[in-house]
Amino acid sequence: MARALKLLIATLLVAGCGATGGTTSTPPPPVAPTVTVTEAASLRDAGAFVLDVREPAEWTAGHIPGATLIPLGSLPSRLSEVPRDRTILVVCHSGNRSAQGRDILLGAGFPSVTSLDGGMTEWAAAGMPIEPGG
Repeated sequence: MARALKLLIATLLVAGCGATGGTTSTPPPPVAPTVTVTEAASLRDAGAFVLDVREPAEWTAGHIPGATLIPLGSLPSRLSEVPRDRTILVVCHSGNRSAQGRDILLGAGFPSVTSLDGGMTEWAAAGMPIEPGG
């Protein structure tokens, strides 16, 4: 019994150490499947990774400051460019492609991903900041 207990404790200690020498990154908390413009702005201000899944011409016309462009068609092959330790806010023109992007990321094991309901259309209508150019 004592040997089994020692083995269990040793196993838990080793498992808890991970490959980083005892420090592990805490994943961000789960978020709702979609968020409003106000909620999206709060997430961005709190450090969320803003992922724009539109096409380059749409991006150049205007995007959320600080966002990263990875067109939806390229997303599955570029997952390594998206951080797993931050909440991801996916954005497109109206919310359809961002929902698809959100589902791709969730399916790939990203723990905290949401989609901007209404996309850049709603973001602009709310008077939120937009940065032109590439």
